[in-house]
Amino acid sequence: QVQLVESGGGLVQPGGSLTLSCTAAGFSLKYYLIGWFRQAPGKGREGVSCVRPITGSKYYADSVKGRFTVSRDNANNAVTLQMVNLEPEDTGVYYCAAAEISIKTVESVCTDTSDFFSWGLGTQVTVSS
Repeated sequence: QVQLVESGGGLVQPGGSLTLSCTAAGFSLKYYLIGWFRQAPGKGREGVSCVRPITGSKYYADSVKGRFTVSRDNANNAVTLQMVNLEPEDTGVYYCAAAEISIKTVESVCTDTSDFFSWGLGTQVTVSS
């Protein structure tokens, strides 16, 4: 059974940094497109960043460009999301998810949750002074 696990969330002041990690039990992340999504209270789930396997093509939502960096750590079967200069608007539950490789662009996959077949339970990120 495929299981994704997120870690690294917490409470941080505006301007602070956090690094989230997504690991998996049961399969190797390096063969799948991995996405990071977030959901703020009362809002829908938003694609934050995604990374394709093999080519390493990446997508970032406009709201996080220049502040978030997604990376693969194949040696540890993990995908990380480094977040700097955090803003209160970044508050939410962050999920990682896996999708099969397809001909779709990484942006089109990342902006549509329907392509993702496995999700973690999420980790809370709170940005507040």
